[in-house]
Amino acid sequence: MNKSFVTHQLRKPFAVVRKASFVFSQPVIPFEMEGDECSFPPDSSDDHSQRGSVASSATLSHSQDVLIYLFGDSVVHLSVEGLGSVTVMELGRSVREALHVPECAQDAFAFWLSSPLLELQLKARHQPYKLCRQWQDLLYRFTEASEDDISQDEPCLQYRRNVFYPKSKELQIEDEGILRLLYEEAKSNIITGKYPCDPEHSATLGALSLAIDEGTGLDGQTLTTTIREKKLSSFLPAHIAIGGGGLFSTLRGKLSRHAGLEQSLFEEYRKINTSAGDSQQHLKLLHQYLSICHMLPYYGCAFFEGEIDKPVQGILKRGKRKSVSVGICLEGVYVMDVKEKHVLLGLRFNELSWDHSYPEEEGDSHILWLEFDGDEDGTPVNKLLKIYSKQAELMSGFIEFCVELRSMSEVGAATETDGEASLSQQASGQEGSSKNGRGGRRGMLRRQGSVMCSRVHSLHTINYVDNGKEIKCLKPKRAASFFTRQASAPMYSSVQVTESLEQG
Repeated sequence: MNKSFVTHQLRKPFAVVRKASFVFSQPVIPFEMEGDECSFPPDSSDDHSQRGSVASSATLSHSQDVLIYLFGDSVVHLSVEGLGSVTVMELGRSVREALHVPECAQDAFAFWLSSPLLELQLKARHQPYKLCRQWQDLLYRFTEASEDDISQDEPCLQYRRNVFYPKSKELQIEDEGILRLLYEEAKSNIITGKYPCDPEHSATLGALSLAIDEGTGLDGQTLTTTIREKKLSSFLPAHIAIGGGGLFSTLRGKLSRHAGLEQSLFEEYRKINTSAGDSQQHLKLLHQYLSICHMLPYYGCAFFEGEIDKPVQGILKRGKRKSVSVGICLEGVYVMDVKEKHVLLGLRFNELSWDHSYPEEEGDSHILWLEFDGDEDGTPVNKLLKIYSKQAELMSGFIEFCVELRSMSEVGAATETDGEASLSQQASGQEGSSKNGRGGRRGMLRRQGSVMCSRVHSLHTINYVDNGKEIKCLKPKRAASFFTRQASAPMYSSVQVTESLEQG
């Protein structure tokens, strides 16, 4: 197996990351394999598998029914011969024909194997049946799920957005059916909180969702009835619609809060500009919804689960960890607080260095290290964030893959997102954010206190300066390995793209 080596485009490179032989994630990430073989562990499904829905090898030569699930509770039903050897490319032809996917949008979607525990984006040559046979091995290797949960978990086959599809191409699509699929997926990610969104903008998206699903001609009474019948959580993120409060919240307080949210939806709904008899009305609404979602820097990201250290508190200086979601896309890396639904750290690729480390002893964790520039009491320092995750190596490989894809894209033609200025959120957390973004739209959302602003002050980081002097006596555990600083490193080093690179 060939391995390619690259030097990262970083001001302070501290590592050379090897290209992973495959890249996939929990919950969302495509994976890579070199050649036709995959470096998964041997199939041990006979030892701990309960795959009641997977056909036996004796029947694979016969015609089998295959269900491909879409967002929005739709299903494509196919009859497939030779299920055991059918590839994603072959399935793709049938699904695109069934959905009438135009040629210009064929790269917008990909096949995924998905379950509550793990989601994988498949490549064209992959054989879904064989991957199903290895599903439990993947769960053991890349998730923290219990043995009981793993033994009962089974994936379904989904047709969803391709994580490598540029946002700039989405709004060039004029096919209403394809836009509807993209809208349903985006809406699901907004509602579930995977895409953190400020309350007022979630209200705008909720109103657009109302107009798309229910029409634009609802009067006040009908609108109120519709919202109450379908519940606020059908249009707004659950953490906003349901809220907290716990035992100390009163019924009157909840009713008042719900009334306020209903009023916000109603006001945003009234702002939607439509023309009676406009045949393109629905298409425009779908474009508008996706346009707002595109302002979210983590739209279209692949997401991983992990944990980070909380700031040390108390006399005993005992630290705890908090759960985070790590989103990685062609634009950068975003670390988000799972509970609070906001960004903790957002970095473009030219703003960070990264590496991963394996457990040194039993009980240790896999770690993804993110290094970026910051300041400590006015002193410029290097900040290092540790992310504990079983997918640390996968995240590292996926970051590298995105960097290489960006490099290839920049050689051909700079895309809309590639030409954007650096966010540089991590140093100030808030300042200067309104100066960035495409066409000024992102600045509207990146105001003071936005959920999309980095909160570096709330992170527990290892801080040090270029010459190795430590700040606050925080010493890296593995200082002798990849933290050795270069005496005179260049400002940037070019990414070396090898012939073995395969696009996802």
